Amino acid sequence: MTIALIDVNNFYASCERVFNPALTGRPVVVLSNNDGCVVARSAESKALGIPMGAPFFEIEKEFRRRGGVALSSNYPLYADMSNRVMSILADFSPDQEVYSIDECFLGMAGFRDFTSIGQNIRHKVKRWTGLPVCVGFAPTKTLAKLANHIAKKHPEWRGVCDLTALSPSEQDGLIGGIDVAEVWGVGRRIGAQLASMGITTVRQLRDANPARIRRAFSVVLERTVVELQGTPCLTLEDVTPPKKQIMVSRSFGNPVYALQDLEHAVGAFVARAAEKLRSQNSCAGSILVFAQTSPFRDEPQYARSLTVPIAMATDDTLTLTHAALTGLAALYRDGFAYAKAGVLLSELVERERVPQDLFMCEQQRGKSAALMATLDKVNARFGRGALTAGAASAQGIWRMRQRKKSPCYSTRWEDLIRVKG
Repeated sequence: MTIALIDVNNFYASCERVFNPALTGRPVVVLSNNDGCVVARSAESKALGIPMGAPFFEIEKEFRRRGGVALSSNYPLYADMSNRVMSILADFSPDQEVYSIDECFLGMAGFRDFTSIGQNIRHKVKRWTGLPVCVGFAPTKTLAKLANHIAKKHPEWRGVCDLTALSPSEQDGLIGGIDVAEVWGVGRRIGAQLASMGITTVRQLRDANPARIRRAFSVVLERTVVELQGTPCLTLEDVTPPKKQIMVSRSFGNPVYALQDLEHAVGAFVARAAEKLRSQNSCAGSILVFAQTSPFRDEPQYARSLTVPIAMATDDTLTLTHAALTGLAALYRDGFAYAKAGVLLSELVERERVPQDLFMCEQQRGKSAALMATLDKVNARFGRGALTAGAASAQGIWRMRQRKKSPCYSTRWEDLIRVKG
């Protein structure tokens, strides 16, 4: 079966340009939490040599001199635009795996003329959302990712690469000039190790002995080699498997000193983690809470975490919040400037597999489930945080700095674009 990989080009920057055409043609970067580092770049920013992860304060002066625009991360906007793209792509195949916020695999069994299908996908996504995408077709997921990469690097192919339509010699010519680090799952560190073995290109990795690669690295990289050779090892996942752990953490916009402020932050993190937990129909058997100072500041340092077991696995926000705050009170030390905190839900099990608590009656369990269902419905309708536990503060000095954030054009009524006649 042929597999397609659809990837939105420069996703965050492209989302911003959909609603602000004045950004078109200008270098754009999107910044991480608290406007710290570059996490996304437009093609123009890449051309300027702006590296991914660069601290913005180091490049800001020169970047602005070159006409660049920096924006805070606008996650509600990006999530909504992602959902729109994925819903469009679902119309092209019944076999869909949403791999990330801007990437999607499609199973193409029974289809032909993949180049025409790819152009149709690009046209429809662009027309309906304003976002540019590239499409790669190949017999395995690893090769489909590679085909997508090739489509981006060869403008003459108009954003679509169908490896199945190329002869073996044409494929050899293409992948013989691609750095091995570009292969899905390889990256720079493993790429450097492969280079020490004389493997520097994708073609060389494809032609390597899988057993040798397994002995030197792992079965995972062996599968990558087999996939590059055209034999599928990775199947499409129609349903995203439940996460085994759920973490929510943030760096603070300002130093936090008081326990009460830390409690508000941790309460908000638990609320978000519990919402994710319920969305995948799971319950947590323990919660880890941590708080730490900034290692980049010249001041007393402190960092500690504590795991709090939960007697009966639960998805109840109030129960999880109580456990987290109990752990936070135990690890908190006065006199430190806390810069980050977070929670980690572990020992996750399906809700239906949680043993019944002999000390909790059916009515109590029903009340908890009904309350959580109401909480999720209210927040889904009126926005996250509309209804929370008392410990989860909607405001506070711990909130992220997002001074360059664009409006939530598609998720908040007050941010809708108004056209004057």
